[in-house]
Parts: sequence; structure tokens; C-alpha cells
Amino acid sequence: MIKRSFFGLATPLFPYDPPPRPPADPLDIPLPETISLYIEKPFESVSAVKLKVGERVHAGQFVQLMPGDAEGTVSPVAGRVTAVEPYSGDFGRRYTRLTIAAEPSGPQDDAFAAVAAEPTLAGLTRYLSDCPGAPPLHLLDEGGPEIDTIVISGMDSDLLMATSQYVMESRVEDVKKGIAVLKQVAAEKHIVGVVPRDRIQGYGHMGCEFLAADASHPAGMPVKIMHDVFGRTVPAGQRVEDVGAAFFPAEAVAAIGRSVSEARVEMHKLITVIDKQGVTRMVSAVIGTPFSAILAACGITLGARDSLIVGGPMTGAAVYSTDHPVQADTDALMVQDSADVPLSSDYPCINCGECIRICPVHVPVNMLIRFLEAGQYETAAEEYDLHCCIECGLCSFVCPSHIPIFQYIRLGKYELERIKALEAEND
Repeated sequence: MIKRSFFGLATPLFPYDPPPRPPADPLDIPLPETISLYIEKPFESVSAVKLKVGERVHAGQFVQLMPGDAEGTVSPVAGRVTAVEPYSGDFGRRYTRLTIAAEPSGPQDDAFAAVAAEPTLAGLTRYLSDCPGAPPLHLLDEGGPEIDTIVISGMDSDLLMATSQYVMESRVEDVKKGIAVLKQVAAEKHIVGVVPRDRIQGYGHMGCEFLAADASHPAGMPVKIMHDVFGRTVPAGQRVEDVGAAFFPAEAVAAIGRSVSEARVEMHKLITVIDKQGVTRMVSAVIGTPFSAILAACGITLGARDSLIVGGPMTGAAVYSTDHPVQADTDALMVQDSADVPLSSDYPCINCGECIRICPVHVPVNMLIRFLEAGQYETAAEEYDLHCCIECGLCSFVCPSHIPIFQYIRLGKYELERIKALEAEND
């Protein structure tokens, strides 16, 4: 996975792992007894929610906590609501968790069929924002940032992951249909695809231009694609949409294409599963499926101190319950044996300079981490380029002192946003 130059001061390369050719069929995970969905609206009280336990929903139905709510999600299954409860995510995010007892032969909601017959941006945003790949259709609305380019990313943003590359290999026709739909509802936007440089051939018939990106981490991250492929630098503290681009993962575009062509909301998510030996395989699971069902189907057993990570080894986040469900943006699930889990430490920085040499945006990481450890977030941002960090995770990977630099950086950015919000409330 890592290719280091003979000369110690050269930057090591971390090539992305491509899916096998031809792509093998994914392992279909059986529909579980219950699924869980998250609605991006804080749970206030049982009396404030009109959606009650015992209520039945149809597959493909847009589910709201309150009639007229803008927030909601599409149920991937028919069934009966068994729980509506608060859920706290990372960094203070608050959701409402909806649990549904699945009925495999339950009825299908037909409201999306009318949207599929005459697609509009508003209709697609309502029904497809939580489909596989989590297409950011809301960014194309006139009330949002000024978007001039839709980027279809066939790049995976972390090592060992191959979901986007797999889609570009195995679901080309669905991606092509999705491009046609996007052209219909966002005709004024320029649409362009990006794939790894060694896989650029074979996309001339897709209906849009395809460009090549390097096939080593962190070249697959949106901010790097904008800089390396499009020549647009994302300013510190801003996002790719702030410079006019909306990134659609290849799976999101394929889901749009399949949903519209079949007049049924696609809710089967492709996931790269990485076992304890580093062997990868693709699985397909209904959104809302608990991780326990995927581990069982793949024959993976978790030991007492094994680590379960959503995402890849550089930027993934550990979860502490196998009940956690597959979500629209769950691209990978990685299991690490307890003996292989890199332990964090409070051992001080030894000033080896590895983090500085490997940083793709030349942040003075060795100084930045000192102020983050001390909780001096404003100084870290103003003097040591905290907001320039693109969160690729390379610094943590190479740190011989095992300092959790990546986690300190994410925490620092969150704390600054929280401080800013509190100051705005008090003004």
C-alpha cells in the first residue's frame, strides 16, 4: 500500500486499491428484521412527533416526523414503525432515529413514479437525497451557493475503498442514465466526470467529458480534485461548493439513473468491506441495515478489542455498536484486529518532521498540534493554518509518537465553529 522512496526526504506514495477486473458481483445482504433511519431533525418530545409507533409505512414513502416538514427521509422498506427516538451523532449532531420492522412483501409507495415521469430538481431532491451516495441535489437549488460545475467522482477518497471505482466499472449504464437526468434538471450546469488516470478509457459515450486524476491518496478527495484537475484552489475554511462545484459520487449518479428509469427509489447501498486481513469485497445492503448483519454475512467476528471503522484507514471513524446502520454515504466498513489497532499516546512530539514532509498542503503540522493539544484553537487557526488542512489523515499515519493529529484537527475545527455559533447567539 505504501511506496516510499529510497531517499528518506521524498514524499511516500499511497496508491488507491482498484476493484478487480472484471468486477465480481457484490454479496447481497439479506433484508434484516429491522432497519434504522436518521432524520436530520432533533427529537424534541414524543408529543411533538406526529409519526407514531405502530404506524405503517410503504417502501419508497417519504417519511416526515410532522406533516409539512421539509426534513424527512425515504423508507427503503415497507413495515411498521417500532421506535421514534433521539439520537446524538459525533460533534454535537442531533437526529431523530426511526426504527422500522421490515415486511419483505409489503406495499410500494407510488408517489415517486410521478416524479420519475417528469423529473424536476425539487422532486428529485425530496426523494433521492438519501439514496445511495447521498446526491447533494440541494446544492443545485437557486437559493444555495452559486454552482457552475457538477463533478461526477469515480474516485474513492480513502485507501482500501473501491466503491466509486466499482460503480464506474460495473454500473456504467446507470451512471449514463443519471447524467442524462442531471442534464435535464440542471441544464445550465457543466457536468464533468473524474476517474483514476489508469482507468480513463471507455467513457466517451457517457454524455459528458471525463478527466483523469492521480490514483494515490489524497488525490481522490474533492478539494484535491478541484486543485489538481480543475485548477481551482478551495480557500482555507471553505468547501468545494464555495468555489462553484457540486460533487456527486458515481454511485449517487447511478442511483439517480436507476431510480428514474425504473420509477422506484433505489435504496441498495454498495459497501467495500475490509476484513482483519485487509481483504476487500463488495456487498450490497438496504440502507438502514445494521452492521451486524453485514459482518455475519461476511463471516467476520468481532473480538473484545477489535475496531469497527466506517470508512478507510486514513479518514475513517470508529463506531462502538454493531447496531449502527448503513447510511446513504457509508462507502466502506473496515474491521481491525486488536493486535493491529494503532494505539494513540500522550508521548510528546519528537520533531522528526514526517508530518510536515507528507502534508499535501504544507501545513506546519508540528506547531499546529502543539496549540490544538493545549486547546488554543484560535491561535491554531490564525497562525498555524488549521483551516488549510484538508483532513487526509496522512500526518497521523506517519507520526512515530502516535499522536492522534487527525482527531485533534477535527476537534479543533468543530470547537471553533461552536464558539462562533455561541458568539452569534450572544450578539
